[in-house]
Amino acid sequence: MSTVAETQYAGEVIWLGHVPAGSGIRAESVVSLDLTLGGDAGARHEGAVRPSCSRVTHLYPKGTEIRNVRQLSILSGEELDLVGAEIGLEQLDPALLGASIILRGIPDFTHVPPGSRLQGPSGLTITVDMENLPCHLPAREIEADEPGHGKQFKQAAKGRRGVTAWVERAGRLALGDRLRLFVPEQRVWAP
Repeated sequence: MSTVAETQYAGEVIWLGHVPAGSGIRAESVVSLDLTLGGDAGARHEGAVRPSCSRVTHLYPKGTEIRNVRQLSILSGEELDLVGAEIGLEQLDPALLGASIILRGIPDFTHVPPGSRLQGPSGLTITVDMENLPCHLPAREIEADEPGHGKQFKQAAKGRRGVTAWVERAGRLALGDRLRLFVPEQRVWAP
């Protein structure tokens, strides 16, 4: 019996980014990513485990070693456009948000259920952890490049910041690839 069901939705990869380890959150635009079970090699959030952060201190003391379910940051191109418009930018550069993948074509993407899978043509499969809540780090990057616009980011990105995710099956992902959406077999998701 299957635990996830394929939906009618697929997202086209319209942007890919690599956030180098040891740097801030600013991503470098790339044309493809070779993702391993540890995520994006050499990236800030690479690895099977990570130290716990402020988002989970109610569960673990800060710095506790936990499973890394934040290997990737995936956003919707449509939601990114809405955030950009709300903060007064004609185009919001995904590199400023530390994005790994920008997709077009999946409605209400930030709210796909945790445990959903995105599967690419290479067999690469990414598992959604949960909504990526807006924080001050992208606001700083936006403000550095677009003075007067960064401070509005956190409010504008509520419910539109995308998801964090981890690699369940390794593979290559390239611009133009389509990621098919599978959701857990549970009550129906209503985008």
